[in-house]
Amino acid sequence: MSVIAIDAGTTGVTAVVVSPQGTITARSYQEFTQHFPRPGWVEHAPEEIWQATLAATREVLAQVETGDITAIGITNQRETILLWDRETLGSPRRAIVWQDRRTAEVCTRMREAGHEKRVAQLTGLRLDPYFSGTKLAWLAEHEPHTWALVESGRYAVGTVDSYLIARMTRGTWHITDVSNASRTLLFDLEAGDWSSELCDLFGVPRDSLPDVVPSWGEVAVTDAASFCGLSVPVAGIAGDQQSALFGQTCFEEGDSKCTYGTGSFILTNTGTTVARSDAGLLSTAAWRSPDGVTTYALEGSIFVTGAAVQWLRDGLQIIGSAAETAGIAATVPDAGGVVFVPALTGLGAPHWDPHARGLIIGLTRGTTRAHLVRATLEAIAFEVRDVLETMPDLASLRVDGGAAANDLLCQIQADQVGVPVERPRVVETTALGAAFLAGLGTGVWNSVDDLRETWQLERSFEPRSDRQDSDRAYRRWQDAVERSKGWA
Repeated sequence: MSVIAIDAGTTGVTAVVVSPQGTITARSYQEFTQHFPRPGWVEHAPEEIWQATLAATREVLAQVETGDITAIGITNQRETILLWDRETLGSPRRAIVWQDRRTAEVCTRMREAGHEKRVAQLTGLRLDPYFSGTKLAWLAEHEPHTWALVESGRYAVGTVDSYLIARMTRGTWHITDVSNASRTLLFDLEAGDWSSELCDLFGVPRDSLPDVVPSWGEVAVTDAASFCGLSVPVAGIAGDQQSALFGQTCFEEGDSKCTYGTGSFILTNTGTTVARSDAGLLSTAAWRSPDGVTTYALEGSIFVTGAAVQWLRDGLQIIGSAAETAGIAATVPDAGGVVFVPALTGLGAPHWDPHARGLIIGLTRGTTRAHLVRATLEAIAFEVRDVLETMPDLASLRVDGGAAANDLLCQIQADQVGVPVERPRVVETTALGAAFLAGLGTGVWNSVDDLRETWQLERSFEPRSDRQDSDRAYRRWQDAVERSKGWA
């Protein structure tokens, strides 16, 4: 009665097996290549995502009894857009990743044409290169020969969840769930379906898009010959941040979480009401039950947090692994006046400036790599505070994701936001959420109350620094952010 969850993230694919007790009994991770063909462009090879999925799944299946697997849940990097041939399942080009900034000009043109207010009204989003619709409009304009095959029906369009399900089922199903659909700029949030008006605006054929299915329930079946010998239901689908909200058992209105991944994302459950924000937050769908009831959320999307640590490792090569950062940063009492604004792909919430670029300021002859590493951890905490400053006051903040294992980061975060930061025993709540959805859809768990009982606190980080010191550091951060804006 175990469930496999596939977490197809931005830098790699994680496969986990989750027991009925809500524990992870097996895990595998496969990284794939990040392609940067031009400054501001980010792409992934779809076949590499698929091969990483197969490799991670095979490895995790080798650790368990295959006959115990009852269902598969899928969670994925959102907004990344892929094309694939409906017959061969091959892709004509690399995926355009959510971090990609090439569509800034498309957004500017549409904004100047007066479309942003209507787009925001229908979608809860804004005109930004982050979202899928602008990427599709760019493809139609710049790659007309490829786009002609989308218009003819030969190529399917979808996000990573749709692509993986097509590959797992040998092309039998072309589906997505409401949480992924709501990130495309093509989905009417309150009507709960694709919008003909928006499809026309962005020039996307409605027939090229996947069917929108519930977030849990048996919505497809894997093909054993295509997918590691498994013929089991795909019974849970959610975009990664909504999946983490579910995995943190944030089922009540007002429940909030922050996931530290490639970026960081703060989500608050707003119940069955579409809540609107004037402060740069996004209205989004969280999940939809099999009986058609949609739960919504408010989201603050930060584009680069964990990716800044990855840049320290791969770009500057001043650390060997992300796990080293806490130890290195702890060798200095503070960042020595150094402030790092990791606007490496522009700024997300609450600033929304695609033209911002990364900035490191305050360097002196005495600056060391330890100061820069600590400034990076502080930047992550500052970015999260930027978003939380626009939200109602919280009693506590539940955190998850890879960087949540960093004790120093969690402490800095608690000091900055002034409330306890709560870390669960299982920090891979993105994968856990997909497993919960799949298990809920196949009877492994009977209700969300059963799921709530699986959540266990590992550690609570209490604010302990002087509030004036925290606020002073935050004001210096805000000054640096203003200096980073409009650079590109």
